[in-house]
Amino acid sequence: MLNVHLVPHTHDDVGWLKTVDQYYYGDRNDIQHAGVQYILDSVVDQLLKNPDRRFIYVETSFFYRWWKQQSASMQQTVKQLVNEGRLEFVNGGWCMSDEATTHYSAVIDQMTMGLRFLNDTFGPCGRPRVAWHIDPFGHAREHASMFAQMGYDGFFFGRLDYQDRLHRMTAKEQELLWRASDSLTPPMADLFTGILPNGYNPPEGFCWDQSCDDPPIRDDPDLEDYNVNDVVNRFLTIAGSQSKVYKTNHIIMTMGSDFQYENANLWYKNLDKLIHYVNAQQANGIKVNVLYSTPSCYLQELHRANLSWALKTDDFFPYADDAHDFWTGYFTSRPALKRYERVSNSNLQTCNQLEVLGGTVSTNGPFGNGDSQTMKKAMAVAQHHDAVSGTEKQHVANDYARRLATGWQHCQVLVSNSLAALSGSSAERVYCDNLNISVCPLTESSKKFSVNVYNPLAHPVTWSVRLPVNGTVYAVSDANGKAVDCQVVPVSAATRDVRRNRGFAVNELLFQVQAPPLGFTTYSVSLLQDGPPPASTQHQTPRAIQNKFLQATFDPETGLLSGLSNLETKQSIKLMQNFYWYNASDGNNPESNQPSGAYIFRPNSSTPFIISKTTKTETIQTPVVQEVRQWFSPWVSQVVRLYSDSRALELEWTVGPLPIDDDLGKEVITRLDTSIQTAEYFYTDSNGREVLQRKKDFRPTWNLKQSEPIAGNYYPINSRAFIKDDKDQLTVVTDRSQGGGSLQDGSLEIMLHRRLLYDDVRGVGEPLNETSHIFPEGLVVRGRLLLSLDRPPSAADAHRPLAQEMVLQPLLTFTDGDLHPNTKLEFSGLQAALPPAVHLLTLTQWDKDSVLLRLEHQFQSRESKVNSQPVTVNLQKLFSTLELLGVSELNLSANQWKDEMERFHWTPQSGERPLLKTFEDPSPWEVTLKPMEIRTFLLRVSLR
Repeated sequence: MLNVHLVPHTHDDVGWLKTVDQYYYGDRNDIQHAGVQYILDSVVDQLLKNPDRRFIYVETSFFYRWWKQQSASMQQTVKQLVNEGRLEFVNGGWCMSDEATTHYSAVIDQMTMGLRFLNDTFGPCGRPRVAWHIDPFGHAREHASMFAQMGYDGFFFGRLDYQDRLHRMTAKEQELLWRASDSLTPPMADLFTGILPNGYNPPEGFCWDQSCDDPPIRDDPDLEDYNVNDVVNRFLTIAGSQSKVYKTNHIIMTMGSDFQYENANLWYKNLDKLIHYVNAQQANGIKVNVLYSTPSCYLQELHRANLSWALKTDDFFPYADDAHDFWTGYFTSRPALKRYERVSNSNLQTCNQLEVLGGTVSTNGPFGNGDSQTMKKAMAVAQHHDAVSGTEKQHVANDYARRLATGWQHCQVLVSNSLAALSGSSAERVYCDNLNISVCPLTESSKKFSVNVYNPLAHPVTWSVRLPVNGTVYAVSDANGKAVDCQVVPVSAATRDVRRNRGFAVNELLFQVQAPPLGFTTYSVSLLQDGPPPASTQHQTPRAIQNKFLQATFDPETGLLSGLSNLETKQSIKLMQNFYWYNASDGNNPESNQPSGAYIFRPNSSTPFIISKTTKTETIQTPVVQEVRQWFSPWVSQVVRLYSDSRALELEWTVGPLPIDDDLGKEVITRLDTSIQTAEYFYTDSNGREVLQRKKDFRPTWNLKQSEPIAGNYYPINSRAFIKDDKDQLTVVTDRSQGGGSLQDGSLEIMLHRRLLYDDVRGVGEPLNETSHIFPEGLVVRGRLLLSLDRPPSAADAHRPLAQEMVLQPLLTFTDGDLHPNTKLEFSGLQAALPPAVHLLTLTQWDKDSVLLRLEHQFQSRESKVNSQPVTVNLQKLFSTLELLGVSELNLSANQWKDEMERFHWTPQSGERPLLKTFEDPSPWEVTLKPMEIRTFLLRVSLR
């Protein structure tokens, strides 16, 4: 008997063509007819009419909005539907996150938030068993690893490369076992993965939503157009052909699509009939059984089949839905929003930590009522696959950014309250969010001020501070009153241009700060009357800039970088770096009419245009920093910067407004061409964690027919990419998610900015052509790349902490004038820094007496001689101000106790079924972390 599982569902984007709230209310139906509140109203009403009916719901941010508005009796009714399995939650995060451009820490947070609401509201019956990413455009291995550690039994998605799908259909490998980590012992990161048959749409001819025009089932023989036999035969044909490309006698059909079921009666009335008439054929010997079902019921049947499944260890990037349609543009689309999302994550983690460390006064203190919840929700919504991905309409991108800004305002009150409690000073604190363009009204005008540096990492950090000032000589002292080396340099022309009239500083004050782990320190700054003028700029290019660790050489003819040396390891490489642009396809092309757009990268030619072969330079050399400022064109400039005690070379790029008066869309890259012999391999991270090997024109699981030599070799870079040979490894740490590739031996290119003139026909209905009121002529984007050169066996020891520093940056707050003499100038929330291999991923208030803690081993196995070893941490000896009263371990998403988490076991085709080994900690307080392991604890605490 062939069992056909019909899964009624709706796919509700948490913002795309309309904002999340417009989608919820059904506002702006002139853009798209969609209203989530009506979908949930209608579905609940229809489920009650027939106990056989089923429905699944996915996006908790929408469900939460609806639930808050229901009466107690309606809430009771819905609880009953959930308890009876008639309404089932799947996935259950606040949103369905993007997989290419998200950072793992933000994904874990948004999943935790959605699952917590379901757990608090419905208990165990509300816990989703299945992860469901039906729409994201390619699938990341780290996501599968996280889902496995969150306790999901399986994972279903809709989109994969068209060549991959064809290969899998033939081999009956559309259902597989994904081994999603090289470091975690199987089956810890093993995830059963199913590829849905029709993306996430119904089979052709069977869409009965009000938004569809397929014929309904006309089953009264006395009326015209009786079509039951036709419908049944068409359905049996589709089911039969689908069963030929799947392995078991159970198949799944997604009955629904984007924002469907607003009038659920249309769907259910016809599905009731379909089930009735198809199953009636069993009397005539037809062996097909159709039933209302859910993904978890379907998964249970696959598990019962007790088969072995193909094993996959790589990922599903890049995704193409046709020969010239590679979805690799969104890896970079909306680079300013991508950076703002990353900065917001850093600010949120700081806010969460200070809420715990400051105690109850942080949410209600001298500066008023603050909260972290607003920022948590804003960040959670920003993880959606049309948010940080850059694939939404412009007004929706503005809404995501506005939400993050509002969240940060709420957090600022909390942070000020907490710092006041910890320092004993309730002097007003000023936040300067525009330091990257040298804007901060307080530092520009004040003669005396103090800088509080809060470090959200569990390791001490050395950080270079650049403050906009108008004086020429300053004295800076640290928390012990000791003088600190500082330097005043002129603000660059590029910075003056990008900040427009938002600030007026002529100089920048530079000094290095050192902040304790999970704590703050304070520096005081005073303007001096007289002294040497600011460092002057030389107009000739230097042969080299260097400190005790690194040397970067330049070609004096062109002003471009020419080499990089690590002076400690005595290694040198040739390194040429420049900027180029690809001309975006406008779709007028004999091979394909696909243009480049928000989703799709399709250059007109494989050869990019060079922006300039030479650069105008000015150089500043001081004891604190050496920098070469390069000017390539009116819309591209860069600073190559080396701080006195840094092991990384900083490239600060400024790109935009991209000119379009020639009617050509532009995709701007920077390319590093080196002497490293890469043999067509390069490496990128997955969501900021494990690193995957990539090879040009190659896919590990099928024979690729390459049809887009550039776009088909682009991969997502979330936090780092590197190239290496036996002796040298060049690692590039990024400050946001970007797309990149290695298209020649020894070369690495990263796309920085794109501006396009045509829509790419994937539904967004807008060209990616960003402007703003500050930049009406086109957006200017600024960012940083950090370069480190190491021996391959020890490279991770440098790039792992470097990438974490880029993600969780110190927060600077400013106080004007003198601080009260009793002010506490330094504080650490830890008794001692964590070992180098351990990262404190989460510290957040859970409820009145408990906090959620996540500790992470930030190295992969075999990545470092020193750090790829198990590490033990004593929780009792962790915090300096928190008394630990109890500890319980949770799964990664904090919605199950770890010892109660049970998952289905699956057998891979190659090798035997792995048994989960349990590892005993030395004691309840001492926890051992193995490479790439994240452990989640609920701590009962009181403030000491």
